[in-house]
Amino acid sequence: MDGLPITKLPEIAFAGRSNVGKSSLINALTNRTDIARTSRTPGRTREINFFKLNDRLMLADLPGFGYAKAPKTLVKQWTRLVETYLRGRPNLRRTCLLIDARRGAMKSDIAVMDALDEAAVSYLIILTKSDKLKPEALSRTIASSENILCKRPAAFPMIIVSSSKNGDGLPVLRSHLTGLAESAPTD
Repeated sequence: MDGLPITKLPEIAFAGRSNVGKSSLINALTNRTDIARTSRTPGRTREINFFKLNDRLMLADLPGFGYAKAPKTLVKQWTRLVETYLRGRPNLRRTCLLIDARRGAMKSDIAVMDALDEAAVSYLIILTKSDKLKPEALSRTIASSENILCKRPAAFPMIIVSSSKNGDGLPVLRSHLTGLAESAPTD
């Protein structure tokens, strides 16, 4: 934690299982293909990567949880770092918890929601890879996610359905993040 940047900018963290599309979503949000490193191999993001946007907002790309092609000791270190970051960053305005729409909320996603609820860290559910589902299946995933969300005290009462590939949900997410940046106190 002592190696993380000290900033007064509002921070938005992108958390989720390995290969859920955190880095791809950051790239799509910023209209860049190379700002955050992407890979098909689970566990490529191995540290917290920060991206400053127009001196108004800081995005944090967190290592994924769950399966990763990395030694278990290293995965445990990432997990501890992410947990400490999420509980101890004073400028953290929201955590975007990404969930693969094809799979819905898994046990590890629920565990992260439990931890965020316990720590009173506000989070927004983003269903990723929506382009890979037929409308009926996507509707079922959305309904299931809404059912989970309504029981969560720290969850923001909205679900964003997104696709980094075709841009679904990006305007809504950009607007949401802009609102967080604009509502942040300035010095």
